Amino acid sequence: MHQILLSESPLSIDASYQYLQDSEAGGICLFVGTIRTKNQNKDVKNLTMEAYNAMAKKQMERIATEAAEKWPIRKITVSHRTGKLEIGDIAVIIGVCSIHRAEAFRACEWLIDTLKKEVPIWKNEFYTDGSAWLVPHP
Repeated sequence: MHQILLSESPLSIDASYQYLQDSEAGGICLFVGTIRTKNQNKDVKNLTMEAYNAMAKKQMERIATEAAEKWPIRKITVSHRTGKLEIGDIAVIIGVCSIHRAEAFRACEWLIDTLKKEVPIWKNEFYTDGSAWLVPHP
């Protein structure tokens, strides 16, 4: 079971956690990625996330399905923000629910790493001295 969300609205850790709860599972792993003040030795003011929405959602669903095939997972949530984000805002939430914690940790790490490499979401960081598009994958 997967929950996929690509949204300009703020993401909710509570909503992700509520979705992941399962009385038969003993492990819920959440990765929460936030906007930081420094990147590449520059002071970040804010940033804009852009996505090719239809393809991004399709890729998010694909990687969730692939993770569920690799590990014994009960539920997965993959949520990503788009639009303008400020320092401290949540940009991404990856959540995995599994019977055991080890699989939840492994799947969660694999999901965020794979999302960064394969899902068409880009960020334009704005600095005190300009801006730069950051594209982590081809």
